[in-house]
Formats: sequence, C-alpha cells, structure tokens
Amino acid sequence: MSALGGASFNLVVALLIAPLFEGVMRKLKAVIHSRKGPPITQPYLDLLKLLGKEDIQSGGGAVFRMAPVAVLGAMLLAAMLTPMGGKPPLGMAGDTIVWIYVISLAAVMIVLGAFASGNPFAYEGASREMMMVLSVEPIVIASVVTAGVKAGTLSLGGIIDWQLTHGPTMSMAFAGIAFFLALQANLGRLPFDIVEAESEIVEGPFIEYSGPRLALYKMAFYIRQIVFSFFLVSIFVPWPMVKVYPLAVLISLAKVLVVLLVTGLIECVNPRLRIDQSMNYMSRVLFVALAGLVFAAIGV
Repeated sequence: MSALGGASFNLVVALLIAPLFEGVMRKLKAVIHSRKGPPITQPYLDLLKLLGKEDIQSGGGAVFRMAPVAVLGAMLLAAMLTPMGGKPPLGMAGDTIVWIYVISLAAVMIVLGAFASGNPFAYEGASREMMMVLSVEPIVIASVVTAGVKAGTLSLGGIIDWQLTHGPTMSMAFAGIAFFLALQANLGRLPFDIVEAESEIVEGPFIEYSGPRLALYKMAFYIRQIVFSFFLVSIFVPWPMVKVYPLAVLISLAKVLVVLLVTGLIECVNPRLRIDQSMNYMSRVLFVALAGLVFAAIGV
C-alpha cells in the first residue's frame, strides 16, 4: 500500500503541479521582458482549451495517433520512478537503467510520430530530435552511472541513501554539474529548443497535431520538466533530508522550483543555438560528465 500510495502521490504532483510550475516560468519570462504576461494558471487553461477542440488529422496512421499517448504514458511512468521528497515509490520495479529507458522511450515516440505525419517540417524536427538525443543521452547516462559507481548500486533509493550518509564528493559534484548543464536541452528550452523552433520549422514534430493529442504532448512536456528537476535535486543535491514526509516534499518542491526558475532565466537571456553549436556544447559537457565518472572509478 505504501508503494501504491507513493506512486499515486507522484502522479498527482506530476499532473497538478507541473502545469503550475510552467505558469510560474512563463510569468518570470514576462517580468524579465517587461510584460504583464499571462496568469500562472494559463497552462491549465491551455490544456482545457485543447482538450475541447476538434482533433483534426491531415494524415498519419496508428503510430501517429498513438505517439502522444505513449509519450505521456512514458512520462507518467518516469514520474512514478522518480524520487519526490523520499525514495522512489516504484523503486522495486526499476532502477536507473529503467528510468533512462523510459525517458528515452518518450523521445523515440516523438520521432516516430513525426515521421508518421508525412510533413517535411515534422521530418526536420524529428531529425533534430534524434541528434539532440544522441548528444544529450550520453551525458545523462554518464552522470547516472557515476552515481551508481559511487553508491555501489543502480537503485535510486540506494544512491540517495549513500549520498545522505557520505555527503558531497568530487565525482558526484562533476556528475551533478554535467546533469544540470544538459538540463536545458533535456527540457527543450532556449537555447536548445532546436527541435520545435517555431520561427524556423513551426513546431517541427508537432506541426500536424491539434486538439486533445496536442494537449497530451504539452502535458508530457510539463511533466518532463519536473521529472528531470526532481531527479537532479534528489540524486545530486538531496540535502537537507527530513524525516517528516510532508516537509520533505515541500523542501523538494522548493528546490525544483528554484531549478526551473534558473532554467527560465537562462531561456530569457540566450538566443537559440544552431544544431552544430548545440552538439559542440554537449561534447564539452560530456567531458565534464566523463571526468566525474573517472573520479568515481578511482574513489574520489
């Protein structure tokens, strides 16, 4: 029952809190740009509006129709595998390898859905998505493996326990920095919103989606933001950890909000990078992640 209750709580956080944090980030962007901006509840209104619209399809088959469902399902599963103020509720069902697999599954389904749409702009967006995945995923894997090497386990709960017991180390600091430097790309935020690039390929992989299916995609992206942020603060910065669960959740939510506000600030002050510039940047971040892995291997 505790695992079921924890999984249900994570789902509630993912479905209800994720759009709220997106609204806060939009408000921050508006303030920086000297605008009034939308209310922080605007993402909820956007989702409701899309859910009430007609689902217009110009083409595509079963893969095109099911891709948004699969992406949202993958992100909800990732949310249940991610620690949010405590140990991951479904930790017994999967470790870091499963977490990475589920996150990657969402990216693969975005690519398949785009290719199934038959739109050339979607093809371009899918190609960019594949290139971003190939450049970002090694950083995530190297950071997570570093944590596993230090803790002697790939269990997310075991890594958190090790961190709380042993405190900060150089290898975990390098891994956490690399994970954070790749976070902007994992969230699809400027300067790494190359996949959608509204002014270039008009939403790319999502150009042929509308109505409820587009709402599923947007909800999945809102959830992706807090899943990656919770993973960062829980695995690499778990302090302070309190035994009172509600207080621990509030502390984690506060840390996640700070992370998202920082990503929002970065988005506001940086122009979009070209795909080659992005991959060059990721190669440097990968060097940081691999340095952390080497330090972990030698026990530093």
